[in-house]
Amino acid sequence: MLPSVAIVILNYNGLNFLQQFLPSVIASTYVNKKIIVADNASTDESIFWLKENYPTVQLLLSKENKGYAGGYNWALKNIEADYFVLLNSDIEVTPQWIEPIIALMENDKSIAACQPKILSWKNKTQFEYAGAAGGYLDCLGYPFARGRVFDICETDTAQYNTTQKIFWASGAAMFIRSNVFHQLNGFDEYFFAHMEEIDLCWRIQLAGYSIAVQPTSVVYHVGGGTLPKGYRKTLLNFRNNGIMLCKNLSFTEKMYKLPIRCLLDFVAACKALLSADVSTCKAIFMAHIAILQWKFFTKKNYPSNKKKLHQLQGVYNGSLVWQFFIRKNNTFSSIVK
Repeated sequence: MLPSVAIVILNYNGLNFLQQFLPSVIASTYVNKKIIVADNASTDESIFWLKENYPTVQLLLSKENKGYAGGYNWALKNIEADYFVLLNSDIEVTPQWIEPIIALMENDKSIAACQPKILSWKNKTQFEYAGAAGGYLDCLGYPFARGRVFDICETDTAQYNTTQKIFWASGAAMFIRSNVFHQLNGFDEYFFAHMEEIDLCWRIQLAGYSIAVQPTSVVYHVGGGTLPKGYRKTLLNFRNNGIMLCKNLSFTEKMYKLPIRCLLDFVAACKALLSADVSTCKAIFMAHIAILQWKFFTKKNYPSNKKKLHQLQGVYNGSLVWQFFIRKNNTFSSIVK
């Protein structure tokens, strides 16, 4: 019998996305699946529309917006399946997107999480920012992906069509073994949104599992639908990245990598200020205040297995900042040889 798969769509005021993309999810050809919409206290007509048009779709209703991390932690405690698929509401899937990933994970039990190839819904020949063809991390903790370096997304010419182990799988379309998710206590809810999937994948690797990408499976992502660019998004990105490094780096790595990252964040803030982007400058400053608050006033749960970053899969041991801004390399293949 095929493993059971629960496709869980976390919804927050996403009526338009549900109307547009839920039919493609329902049309998925994988037989042993169920579809659940976990609602994060939406104030639009999402729930009414779902009940009227898709009464067979299971609904979970939260009384408050718990963000991505808290929302999924709450929802997945109430769902039973062999595999969870964490799927953004702004994603159009292809009919056979589930089968290749489940087959890969069934054949390799070390793989705890996996993602499909993620292309842009607006330009279907281009990789999408949130994961592209599999996530990597550089030596200083900057995330990038096969097909996306900082804000530069490449055209998909089948250059990253190999199935391989990576550092992180995108939270926009993440397949994860349910037992591993629960074993590691899911996402860190302090993150609220952004970087929580990278933090989880880091902890998955520290626990002895691996992460993979299966490009045979393809989905199309709108992107930026729930939290658009701006002060809040910048703050969360810088804050959560810093906390992730504090949590997961080995002690010796923290001693020299964290000061370098603080210096680079300061440079980024100064650059924003010189460009009259006061909002970004303020967000970076407030992110570092928040990291200090987390450090001294928040109960923390550090992973026990402290492998060094370079010992993990999907790590580029050079500096992404150096390659991108100094060497002017803006494609994954020009950086990771």
